[in-house]
Amino acid sequence: MTAPRFVVEAIDLFERDVALRMPFRFGVVTLTAAPQAFVRARVRLADGRAAEGMAAELLAPKWFDKNPALTNEDNFDQLRAALGIARGLYLDGASDTAFGHFARHYAEQLERGAGRGLVPLVANYGPALIDRALLDALCRALQLPFHEVIRANGAGIAPGELCPDLAGFDWPAFLGTLRPATRIEARHTVGLVDPITRTDQTERVGDGLPETLEEVVATYGHRWFKLKVAGDVDADLQRLARIAAVLDRIGGGYRASLDGNEQYDDVDGIAELWRRMNAEPALARLCASVVFIEQPIKRQAALARNVRALSSLKAVIIDESDDSLHAFVRARELGYQGVSSKTCKGLYKSLINNARCAQWNAAAGEPRWFMSAEDLTIQAGLALQQDLALVSLMGIEHVERNGHHYVNGMAALGAGEQQAFLEAHPDLYERSHGAVRVRIRDGALSIGSLGCTGFASGAAPDWSSMRPMATGRTP
Repeated sequence: MTAPRFVVEAIDLFERDVALRMPFRFGVVTLTAAPQAFVRARVRLADGRAAEGMAAELLAPKWFDKNPALTNEDNFDQLRAALGIARGLYLDGASDTAFGHFARHYAEQLERGAGRGLVPLVANYGPALIDRALLDALCRALQLPFHEVIRANGAGIAPGELCPDLAGFDWPAFLGTLRPATRIEARHTVGLVDPITRTDQTERVGDGLPETLEEVVATYGHRWFKLKVAGDVDADLQRLARIAAVLDRIGGGYRASLDGNEQYDDVDGIAELWRRMNAEPALARLCASVVFIEQPIKRQAALARNVRALSSLKAVIIDESDDSLHAFVRARELGYQGVSSKTCKGLYKSLINNARCAQWNAAAGEPRWFMSAEDLTIQAGLALQQDLALVSLMGIEHVERNGHHYVNGMAALGAGEQQAFLEAHPDLYERSHGAVRVRIRDGALSIGSLGCTGFASGAAPDWSSMRPMATGRTP
């Protein structure tokens, strides 16, 4: 397919509030509520065809920028500002491919973001949403599903000068090898304040949904887990032992990742935790089940020295340190073996890093480098579906999913919006406990319906339920 060129005619930004049914702690923040951002964009192809596309993502505090001097509201305003900058750049009237719009503005987005005090992870948030909305619009104009457009390189992906390490890479051949999945394992996150058993609770949410780790396992049948650690080795060991006591009862075994969320100052701290974990008989099965360790070191130090002493024992990946198109290349030089895919960091970055893994592994003759699929409290609807479509197309077989556990499904949305998503995606959603929510069976999500026209959604959110986003403020 020759990648169609189009002009971006309009980009509208909205938001609405999301309240959690139970608190979720990651790193230094305990989240109880946050706005969700929505993008609606209109494009017009050279032949006159026009279409609208959509995207959504939570405005999550204390992940993109962990500066303790900033409040949650400050973090929200940073992300809004990133969207505002990107909106202004993309509405330049130029005709280009979907990837071309991203590539032309990549450097200036970072430059303008820096001018407003935005770190690269924050600055990239704006294009991350707008690129998905534009790609959705392109797919709808072509009347094709996301996976067909990507496999035929209808987005025009050609990193060129942006990624010199991929010079000469055969993008059409690589993209043509990608295949959409109809099922993916859900990796359940155990947050730092999550109750493990009923003895941890002084009061219950009482909405009939699972609250403790024990109840989650019994209800959803998960076999993949993501375990948060807090940077205090003794406390982490005690908590991991209590988690292992629950997980070790799962018949047929389980797999897990360990998420440091930048809580360790350097590689020595996380290496000590791993050594002491392996010295604990009660953690023997859990240690054998861990497949990788995610971003344990603070981003200021994560790429300052090599981590081979740790990665020789267990694979280590970057997450928060993946703040540019070049970060994974640098991380590989230091001994990291993987990188996370998150749609909030950009779909093109994910595809570029996926290509790097393919190229490096082919040269090595073994699957040494890999990508994981992580979640930032993604909500049911557009955000969930686009993320699932992307990671499954890249061949990732399990994905961290926690939004369905911490939020009461679509209960806060209008009945019409809930029903629209249920009817469009009956394999992914179900109606239970008074609302439409994510459907998990035997620890997995069924996602065949995401192969619909557009970027993985056969339904649209209720735009009338949202408020326009104000993007002019920065802390």
